[in-house]
Amino acid sequence: MLELTISRAAPLVLAAMGGYTSERSGVINIALEGKMLSAACAAAVLTPRFGPWGGLAGGILVAVVLSILHWLATQHYRIDHVVSGMAINALAIGGTNFANAKFADAGRSAQAAHLPLIMFYAIALIAPIGVWAHAKYTRGGLRMVAVGSDPDKSRLVGLQPVFIRLKGQVATGVFTGLAGVLLFTETGVFSDNMTAGQGYIALAALILSGWRPMWALVAGLTFGFFSALQLKLQGTDFFGSSIPSEAWSALPHIVTIIALAGFAGRNRTPSGLGKP
Repeated sequence: MLELTISRAAPLVLAAMGGYTSERSGVINIALEGKMLSAACAAAVLTPRFGPWGGLAGGILVAVVLSILHWLATQHYRIDHVVSGMAINALAIGGTNFANAKFADAGRSAQAAHLPLIMFYAIALIAPIGVWAHAKYTRGGLRMVAVGSDPDKSRLVGLQPVFIRLKGQVATGVFTGLAGVLLFTETGVFSDNMTAGQGYIALAALILSGWRPMWALVAGLTFGFFSALQLKLQGTDFFGSSIPSEAWSALPHIVTIIALAGFAGRNRTPSGLGKP
């Protein structure tokens, strides 16, 4: 159960760290889902051709490109952050469906060599510590937090919010790319919409944590536990009644909704989130 919990929580934690570097610098990012999905698809297409490291590099690159696209839309063209994020998610769904049908080969993907899962799990468990230390003790991290808290005052002291947010988006691409490649590595094949809302659950974990990396790790592990629990309970009868598998599959999403309804309002949103 512990192993399954970690495997289900790892992509959530990685994506939550990507959400942190974006939203703590002031950019609302609901496109975590699309970036994870695109990275998984890129890994499925490239791994059989260029090996596991080529698939990893390609997945991260695709996620970084989408993150830069989000940065351009929100910072240069001043498009609403939520609208931009939804557009990227829609682009990712359509693009991955096409790429999967046109270029992916499930047989070759399943037989290709893959990176060890323990590497991804270790990164997921260590990343929140590194992100927390970066935000608290480094110049770049303090500037990121300052821009996300008050971009206008940051400009007065000589900071450039647009450039700092670009670096935050690149970091978002790296983390979501890792999360997407991990999803592909665990299964060995890509399927349409294989993220199944995990990017949104990761964003919920970030919000519930109050935009604090270590608490985001705890939230991700909690959601991972309930996701693992629903897998264990599939096919279980309660009081002589058979519960449909769809009901168990909905358990992590139900827990997410309850958690957001009960605790999200108590957390203080970064003051500069969504501001130009």
